[in-house]
Amino acid sequence: MKLKRVFAVCEGAAVLFSGLVCTCALAAANNSYAEASAQQSLYSLQINSGRGNFYDKNFVQLTGEDTKPYALLEPNSQTYRTLFANVAPDEKSDFYRLIQGTRPFLMQLSDIEKLDVKTVDKIVRYRPVAIASHLIGYVNSNEEGVSGLEKECDDKLAGSYTALNAVGTADANGNVIGDTKTRATYGDGTGIMLTLDATTQRICEGVAAQYMQSGSIVVLDAKSARVLTSVSVPNFDPSDIASATEETCFINRSISAYSVGSVFKPLLAAAALESGIDPEEPYECTGSIEVGGHTYRCAYGKGHGEVNLQTALEQSCNCYFVQLGDKLGGDTILKYATRSGFAQSTQIYGTMRTAKGTLPTSEQLEDKGELAMISFGQGKLTATPVQIAAMFNVFANDGIYISPTFVEGEVNAYARTVEKSLYLPIMRRVMHKNTASAVKTLMEGVVENGLGKNAAPARFTAGGKTGTAQTGRYDDDGSEIMNAWFAGFYPAEAPKYTIAVMLDSSTADSDEASKIFSQVATQLGYFLPK
Repeated sequence: MKLKRVFAVCEGAAVLFSGLVCTCALAAANNSYAEASAQQSLYSLQINSGRGNFYDKNFVQLTGEDTKPYALLEPNSQTYRTLFANVAPDEKSDFYRLIQGTRPFLMQLSDIEKLDVKTVDKIVRYRPVAIASHLIGYVNSNEEGVSGLEKECDDKLAGSYTALNAVGTADANGNVIGDTKTRATYGDGTGIMLTLDATTQRICEGVAAQYMQSGSIVVLDAKSARVLTSVSVPNFDPSDIASATEETCFINRSISAYSVGSVFKPLLAAAALESGIDPEEPYECTGSIEVGGHTYRCAYGKGHGEVNLQTALEQSCNCYFVQLGDKLGGDTILKYATRSGFAQSTQIYGTMRTAKGTLPTSEQLEDKGELAMISFGQGKLTATPVQIAAMFNVFANDGIYISPTFVEGEVNAYARTVEKSLYLPIMRRVMHKNTASAVKTLMEGVVENGLGKNAAPARFTAGGKTGTAQTGRYDDDGSEIMNAWFAGFYPAEAPKYTIAVMLDSSTADSDEASKIFSQVATQLGYFLPK
C-alpha cells in the first residue's frame, strides 16, 4: 500500500514537472513569436494620392482623367535581369537604385502588356495636351499645388478623392513577407467645378496655337458673364515644368493688365449719347489735334475728313475721340469706366484674383494731356482681357455690367452634384438699355464697314472694336511691344458670346487680332442653330 502511494506521488510529480516544462516552452515560443512580430512592420507605397479634380461646367473632368499602367515590382536580381531593357533611358539610374532596396516600387516599362509583371493604373494628373494650364496651374511631384487654382484649392483637393496604396508586411530587415496588395481609401469627394466649357476652351486653344505667339483669348457667356474660355499664350506643360523655354510662359495673360487702346472708345460713345451730345454732329479730322501743347495723331497721321460718332468709331479716329473726351470731362469718363469694372480685380477663388488694372485719378485727368490720352485708350489706363470682355458684355447685355465668374462651385465628385455654388456675380447698370443698343449697332458697323472687317465670322454677324496700344516696353531687338485687340460680341442679332482677343508682341496689330476673333466666332458658330 505504501509502495503504491509512493508511485502515485512520483507519477503526479512527473506530470506536474512535464506541465511546467511545456508551459515554459510555450511561453518561450510565444515570446519568440512576439519578438518576431514586433520586428515586422507594415509598409505602404502610394500609387494614387487621392487628390480631387477640376471639372468644366458640364462635369467634364479636366484633371486626373487619364491613367498609365505601372509595374509594381519587388527588388531582386531576377527583376533587374529581365526588366532592365524595358526601362526608359532616363529612368535606368532610378531603377538601379530602387532595385538595391528592399521595398516594392513602381516603374513604367515599355511593352508592359507583354511582360509577366503585376500592374497598377496610376492616375496622370494632366492630359497629354493639358487644358487651361494657366488657370488650373500645376502640382509638384508630391501632388501639392504650386500655382494657379491647384495652389489656391490645395487644402480642398488634397486627399479628397480615391487614394490607392500598395500595402504589405516587411521583416526586421525590410524584406517583403508575403504578397503585396492594393488598398483604396475614400475621401469626401470634393472637387472644383469651373465655369469653363471644355469644348469652347479647346477650340480657342487650337486657334491660339495656330495664330498667336503671345496673347490671350477670353470668351464670356453673354447672359451670365461666366468665363467659358481663358487662354494664355505661350503655354506650358504642367506635367513637365522643366521643359518651359522662357519664364513668360507662366504668365496668365488673361488676368494680367495691358495697355488698352481704342477698344475703350465704345465706352466714350455711350457716355456721349447719355450726355446729350449729338452723334450726327460733324467733325473735320485732319489727322492730328493739338491739346495742352501736345499733338495727338490718328494712325499713320492720316486724316479721316468729315466724321461723326458712327464713322469715327468705324475708322477709329483718335482726333474725334480726343475732342469728344474734352467735351465729356474726366469725371464722366471715370464714372462709366468704374461702373464697367475698370481698376477693380475679380475674385477667381479664395484669395486668387485677377489684376486690377489702372485708371488715372480725377485730379490727373484735369491735365488736358492725360484727358486726351484716356480718350483713345492710352495713358494711365490698363486692363486685363477679362475686364475688356466684361466691358463689351455690357453692350451685349442691355447696359448691365456683370462681374466675370471663373469657378462655378464646389462639387461632390462621387454624387456628381454641386454642393456649394460660387456663382455670386456683382451686377449693376452702367447705361440705359437704349444706349447699349445704339452703341452695339455702331460696333456692328465697325465689322461691316470699318477697320474690323477682318473680324467678320463665316456664320451670322458680329460687332466689336479694334485697338492697338503702345506699351513703352521693348523686345530684345529694340522694337516696341504693342498690345493689339479685337473685342466684341457674337452673334450680333442675339449675343451668346462676348470675346476678347489680345496680342502682346512687337509685330502685333489689330488686323491680326480681328482675324483671330473671326476664327473663334466662326468655329463657335458651328455649334449654334441656324
